[in-house]
Amino acid sequence: MPITRHMLTIPATGRRVHYRRCGKGPPLLMVHQSPRSSGEYEPLMQAWGAHFTCIAPDTPGFGQSDPLPGAPEIGDFAAALREFMDAAGLKSCPAYGFHSGGIILVAALKQEPSRFTALAIGGYAIWNAEEMRRFGEAYLPPFQPSAYGEHLVWLWHRMLEQSWFFPWFDCRDEARLPQPHADPVRVHLAVMEMLDAGDAYRAGYGAVLRAPRDIPPPGASTAPVLISAYAGDPLQAHIDRLGPMPATWQAQKLANPAEHHAASLAFLRQHAGTLPPPALVEDPQEGWIAVDDALIHWRGARGAGELVLHPPAGELAEPGPGQVAIDVPGHGLSDNCAAPGEAIAAAQEALGAGAIRWPALPVGDPDLLYPDLSPDRFGSHLLRAWAAARAEAIFAPWYVAGADHARPIADGALDPEAIARRARARLRAGAAARAWHDHLATIQGAS
Repeated sequence: MPITRHMLTIPATGRRVHYRRCGKGPPLLMVHQSPRSSGEYEPLMQAWGAHFTCIAPDTPGFGQSDPLPGAPEIGDFAAALREFMDAAGLKSCPAYGFHSGGIILVAALKQEPSRFTALAIGGYAIWNAEEMRRFGEAYLPPFQPSAYGEHLVWLWHRMLEQSWFFPWFDCRDEARLPQPHADPVRVHLAVMEMLDAGDAYRAGYGAVLRAPRDIPPPGASTAPVLISAYAGDPLQAHIDRLGPMPATWQAQKLANPAEHHAASLAFLRQHAGTLPPPALVEDPQEGWIAVDDALIHWRGARGAGELVLHPPAGELAEPGPGQVAIDVPGHGLSDNCAAPGEAIAAAQEALGAGAIRWPALPVGDPDLLYPDLSPDRFGSHLLRAWAAARAEAIFAPWYVAGADHARPIADGALDPEAIARRARARLRAGAAARAWHDHLATIQGAS
């Protein structure tokens, strides 16, 4: 079942929200955990899309959504969620949230009870004073790029070991989790989402950790709520901490993720309501074009006179007047596909764009320009991407460190944030960078 991606602008503030949509039937709002994005729900959206129109936004500061200003608290994230619902045309619907996504949903339910027909929550944290003390000391260190990429070593091991210990920094036998893994692909996905969030992860995650856990009293009248947690989830033990709840609330301990998902889906279908899915709402200046099974990310003005393409291992730049830009297949926020030339032509037609501005073919040996960035067990691919992104501001081609290949260093090109953007673009492109280089070489050779 296809998933589409969209940008939406909150009218009152101009804050931009990225969201995914999938399925048919009544709407279901899905709120992800921190520091992830709505991308973590793609398999679930494809499964649940047979019953619901699943709508999953990136919460503020995560994925591709703008952060909230200042030092927001949980009430601000709940209000931001309701702003998104208003802008997306979601009047009232059931919702699903996992971990911190569930905390945001409960806060939003208390702010405006009529907006939800039911909530299904995976794990609801009730921290004690000692846990809060330990979290406050170490859980949310600053995350800023460093000039030589040292931050990437910390990031890889932080995301790797969060399946080994809870909390991730508590490396004691008593804190071990029962189902550790060392899957580099899974770790890499989490790393890339953290790179998108940057230091904004502390605002979102911190608001969740500080949020009061004031579950409505037993006599309160609220929409039905199911809280469940499976064996291996560190929050399963917190089911016993929930205390008295309203009559419409229930809590369950389940054996595994499959049981949790099945129980949540059955509960949500029971309280789905009868509202039709909302009309699609998206930003007129940015979005995704569906080309066969791929989504091509674009930004600019439809009908622009020029379609701007970026070089291999890059991503779209901000288009100028009369331009529209895309992330070429496999780069930036565009999906990869087998026929990049056909995908670009289809995007050009769908956007009503004029002539294509082709990028210059990078000078150098393509076997060396694009090192293998496949995720490995030790996270060394992150450092390869960083080294290339740093060197390309100093030499051309970047892999030749010689006086004859020195290039003028542009202002700001060696700022850690600038290197971080180039390294992230390389990591997103991976092997697609070489394929795009070869396609460009064919085109330029033919012309």
